[in-house]
Amino acid sequence: MEEAALQRQIAELSARLARLRGAAPPPAPPSPHFLLLLADSALPIGSFAFSSGLESCLAHAAAWPAFFPLSMAALASAALPFVLAAHRRPCALVALDDEADAAAVCAVARRASVAQGRALLGVWERSFAPALRDSGAASCSSSAAASATSSSSTTASATSSSSAAASATSSSSTTASAASSSSAASSASSPEAAASILAHFAALLRDSSSASAADDVPPPVAAHLAPLFGAVCAFAGLDLRQAAYVFMLSHAKALVSAAVRASVFGPYHGHRLLAGHQLRHMIDALVDREWDTPSDEAGQSVPIMDLWVGRHELLYSRIFNS
Repeated sequence: MEEAALQRQIAELSARLARLRGAAPPPAPPSPHFLLLLADSALPIGSFAFSSGLESCLAHAAAWPAFFPLSMAALASAALPFVLAAHRRPCALVALDDEADAAAVCAVARRASVAQGRALLGVWERSFAPALRDSGAASCSSSAAASATSSSSTTASATSSSSAAASATSSSSTTASAASSSSAASSASSPEAAASILAHFAALLRDSSSASAADDVPPPVAAHLAPLFGAVCAFAGLDLRQAAYVFMLSHAKALVSAAVRASVFGPYHGHRLLAGHQLRHMIDALVDREWDTPSDEAGQSVPIMDLWVGRHELLYSRIFNS
């Protein structure tokens, strides 16, 4: 008789648990919010002020079909390894920035990289970091509330069940609560780590900017775009492949925008190039090519690109900074 009553209680608890699981919403997929922000043409880093040598190339009678794949390949070999390395090891950001500065042969390209990198650091400090801090605090609050609700619910069901069933339910509740607390701690520590690393980098940049120009000691950081972009993507939650793809796609969009403004073709043709499968295959192939390239082997693989970029300042009239 007691065994039958216990079986009924177990069946009732199982049915109640099934109903609660059915009422709970499925876990949400990772949000693409920061992926879309970093891929947005409106990201205020000034990339559309630079033609990356296109204006000089057109002035020297070269054509867009030859320039575009060469520019993409040159960027992949010279900058993409730093994006990947900074995403994998954000704590090495200062050393990677120093390597990127040493690898920049062309002074004009170096100025463009530094200008965009410093602008991205400003976007992080003024926009992304506060938003991630706020979302981390909100995540901690919601996790704590969910943990408290789960604990009270478990206590109520334990009161109505047998001692054996209550013991099992309490054990599983403790495990779930520990996992929830661990997840909340992880989400809270990531923005703090990001803020610490990038705040230290920004402080070094300010120190180098305020140092006397007569000093023989080189500045500790230059703030190149590629390593900073990789670190920001890591802290914003993008995976490694997404960071590399967005970096290359942003360069392609900047080139197409420069070509439209230079009257090479119209905006519809430009977006057809961006939407085409040729560009997708090109970016995938370049990312695969540089996936395992160490940062100390990054460098210019298309020397004529440095010539085009370097001769930009010699043009009689120009509409871009590089």
